[in-house]
Amino acid sequence: MTRALFVGRFQPFHYGHQHAIETILTECDELILVVGSAQMSHQKDNPFTAGERIEMIRGALEEAKIPSNRYIIIPISDAPAHRVWVSAVESQTPRFDLVFSNQSLTRRLLIEAGYEVRSIALFQRGKFEASDIRRRILEGRDWSELVPSQVYKVVQEIDGENRIRDLAKTDSLTQEDDNHA
Repeated sequence: MTRALFVGRFQPFHYGHQHAIETILTECDELILVVGSAQMSHQKDNPFTAGERIEMIRGALEEAKIPSNRYIIIPISDAPAHRVWVSAVESQTPRFDLVFSNQSLTRRLLIEAGYEVRSIALFQRGKFEASDIRRRILEGRDWSELVPSQVYKVVQEIDGENRIRDLAKTDSLTQEDDNHA
């Protein structure tokens, strides 16, 4: 049995991520999905909690009819130093045989640790990017077609659009608001 590892922040999970997972599962039996930077939330570039991201991923993969026995989702926080991050991943996940990643730091760290790291063919990269989805939300533009319906549903349920807008406000606006309070 071949078990692979795929790391992402999933802020939010979108069709590009789903396509990568579906592709990886054609090459391996089981996939460990690492929700990276799990300690991060309520920040402009990391608006969602690890739990919210897990809920999005589970809903999307269930909607895509990907059997739950083919993957496991594990949140992992950033390590205090890059060199110990791989050890943190190894200690918090089941053993894995290979890694799929296009992220340069993740690739380098896992290659240096002795893992086979394969690239993932990006699916319509200009269209499916989490930063673009967050930007669309900020601009009040439609973004629903970029994510599985279960992801859209979770973001709506947690008032994620307003969270993203609030987090994008500058400190100077906040200070002015505080001065007028």
